[in-house]
Amino acid sequence: MTQYGQRSIGRRFADRISSIARPLTRGWRHSLQLRVGTTTLLVTGLVVLITGMFLVDQVTGGILGAKKQAAIGQARIGLSSAVQVLSNVDATVRADVEDARQKITQNLTASGTSAGLFSIAIDSSAASSDAGPTIPVALRRLVQQGNLAIQYAPVQPSPGSSHYVRGLIVGEPVPARTGLFELYYLFPLTAEQQTIELIQRTVLVAGFALLLLVLIIALLVTGQVVEPVRVAAQTAGRLAAGDLSQRIQVRGTDDLAKLGQSFNDMAGSLQRQIRRLEDLSRLQRQFTSDVSHELRTPLTTIRMAAELLHSSRGEFTPELSRSVELLNTELDRFEGLLGDLLEVSRYDAGVANLEAETADIRGVIAAAVAANRLLAERHGSEIIVRQPDHPVTADMDSRRVERILRNLLGNALDHGEGRPVVVTVGFDDDAVAVTVRDHGVGLRPGQAALVFNRFWRGDPSRSRITGGTGLGLAISLEDARLHDGWLQAWGEPGKGAQFRLTLPRHAGHTLMHSPLPVSPDDSPELQDAIDAQMLPDLDPGSGSGSGSAMTVESAAAVLHEAGAVLDSTVHVHVDADQ
Repeated sequence: MTQYGQRSIGRRFADRISSIARPLTRGWRHSLQLRVGTTTLLVTGLVVLITGMFLVDQVTGGILGAKKQAAIGQARIGLSSAVQVLSNVDATVRADVEDARQKITQNLTASGTSAGLFSIAIDSSAASSDAGPTIPVALRRLVQQGNLAIQYAPVQPSPGSSHYVRGLIVGEPVPARTGLFELYYLFPLTAEQQTIELIQRTVLVAGFALLLLVLIIALLVTGQVVEPVRVAAQTAGRLAAGDLSQRIQVRGTDDLAKLGQSFNDMAGSLQRQIRRLEDLSRLQRQFTSDVSHELRTPLTTIRMAAELLHSSRGEFTPELSRSVELLNTELDRFEGLLGDLLEVSRYDAGVANLEAETADIRGVIAAAVAANRLLAERHGSEIIVRQPDHPVTADMDSRRVERILRNLLGNALDHGEGRPVVVTVGFDDDAVAVTVRDHGVGLRPGQAALVFNRFWRGDPSRSRITGGTGLGLAISLEDARLHDGWLQAWGEPGKGAQFRLTLPRHAGHTLMHSPLPVSPDDSPELQDAIDAQMLPDLDPGSGSGSGSAMTVESAAAVLHEAGAVLDSTVHVHVDADQ
């Protein structure tokens, strides 16, 4: 067999073992009852094995010890008879020795002892007899030295038998006129062996029965404990899924019943608390919606009066004219806050609808840039858009995505400290991503997870030119989630911040990655690569401080490809410092 064939067989064998072990491993991990039953079986089996071996060893030793003592007693009883019979026997005369053996056997049999069946062999150093090879050499040597000796050795169950069984041989010296005779008692241990085997079988069967009994008891006891726990786990799962009416059926008054009752009490308390919170949240949403709607009418009246005053502010004194301008600005902010509150109430009520259609993300970015033109000029910041020179389409609600980008750009301009804001577009077959990068104050550790909270401000003492409502990023996050997309933030103190919006290119697709990293890489190599692959819509200028602008025609062309119309001029001022 070739080496390749051996490896193939080895892989198939390993796969077969793995296919067998995998369900066993899964069952071991998932079933407490299986683990308890298996552990109990192994521990009980080990105890039964040790106990059984000890009992069999003790019984075997006792049986053989009793047989040994009986054999020694038999030898001592037969010694006097053997001395009388062999005292005048000539060891060299074979017939006399055989007659003596038969006579000794008859005498001992007639005396009746507890040693059981046995046979006798007579041997002598002067002449060999039929004892021959039956008697071990070591035993004969001890007897010839004048000792009573005992040894376990195979013996014939009866004289003339052709097979041997386990036996016990007792030898003793018998002095005679013609020399020293060796008298051997051969005790077959057939009965004792049968008794020992019966005990071994009994212990083995009893051990297996005990193991089976213990296993059944362990499974029953474990089942009584595991079943309530399993029911509690299933009930907890249904509670976690939102079915707050689920309860455990309690029987008895034992510890498990107390556990079930405590679980039911906890579930009832959670249900009451959750319903209370739902009621409070419903009231809060209703209150927010009602207040927002009710404020619309007086706000409209105030807006009309403010616009009338604002149009006539040239006739007022400078102080009064400034007050009118502040009033108009705060009214704009108040209207924005009401709009944001209404949008938040829609999300809280779960009635926000996604009107998705295939659109070019570049047109949405151009509209968001145009909406932040005045804010960019006020901050003296430059907006640089780096995007492909061909359409990048995705299934999206253009209004909501534009609102996300407006909020991100406004946030970047507010905190960019007059430095450039870079918008980058990336895409692949599954997703499209837009990052908004500023080089301002940045975010402290832990703040990246807080920027999307409602009314959260990184530095409450920091003034904002635009006077935002504090709901923009929270609404943007909800808009991104409505698209099954991501909105993530990165920032470091003094290095600025970057927000990344990732949307699936096709509705219903689950995002697994983003074409752009959430943390920026400002290395010159990466910047050169971006410059080489993407066409910037907004020329950052020559750096002379004279400024540069995106013309109305170029912005309108981009918006036309996205199906929109841009009626305003997009102008981005370049600060002389840059």
